[in-house]
Amino acid sequence: MKEKFDTLITAKSNPFKLNLKETAKYKDLVWLFVQRDFKTKYKQTILGPLWFIIQPLLTTFVFTVVFGMIAKLSTDGVPQFLFYLAGNVPWMFFSTSLVHASTTFHDNARLFGRVYFPRIITPVSTVITCFFNFLIQFIMFVIIDLCFVFTGAGANVTLYALLTPVLIAELGILGTGVGIIISSLTVKYRDLQVLVGFGTQLWMYLSAVVYSVSSIENTTLKTVIMLNPVTPVIEFMRAGWLGVGTTSWLYLGISFAVTVLTAFFGVVIFNKTEKNFMDKI
Repeated sequence: MKEKFDTLITAKSNPFKLNLKETAKYKDLVWLFVQRDFKTKYKQTILGPLWFIIQPLLTTFVFTVVFGMIAKLSTDGVPQFLFYLAGNVPWMFFSTSLVHASTTFHDNARLFGRVYFPRIITPVSTVITCFFNFLIQFIMFVIIDLCFVFTGAGANVTLYALLTPVLIAELGILGTGVGIIISSLTVKYRDLQVLVGFGTQLWMYLSAVVYSVSSIENTTLKTVIMLNPVTPVIEFMRAGWLGVGTTSWLYLGISFAVTVLTAFFGVVIFNKTEKNFMDKI
């Protein structure tokens, strides 16, 4: 007689399949991973979660001094600190999602070898953790932004602000997609992990975080910058919350298409790597 089992664990034969039903059964484990990430990151710090607010403020202050006061880059008439904060907050969400997702295999290698659970849970929990961090920073940004708006200091909130949830979701998916691709490749090519920090920093300078797209006079360079999938998102964020920005539905559409393709390719390569991950790590 054939035995009947409640759960049957087999290697995935279809790399294009993302078993969302099985993943949903492990929602409690996702929440435990999110709690673990919060606790381990700020367990032995003095200020704890206050670093969520301090970090973007300090980074924005440096941008204001270096790129605003010294380099005197254009901010389209918006107060420099607010302009850089509007680009820095969504960028930090994207970059942290990318960096943390890129180490998901190595960070959880010991756990993967001991117990079964859908491996896609680890990058999912990572992006959720990054989202909670972003939410705190975004609330801080909105408060500061509204202070500038109500005092007539050069900022305006427009209808583009309604796109914020969609734009942030895109950044999270794009960052996680790129991250799991890198994580899957570093299982075999370890030296790629060394390039993540440098590559992320270079990507920031190509994403109009510290300058305005409208200030770029070279048409070819402007096109290249706008083809970067992160740039249209940041520009629409600024258009929504500051009232300035180069908004183009064409480039935003291209950005969404790139995000979908990146996420799809990420799932495929993740599923392929997952099958023999423990033999290579």
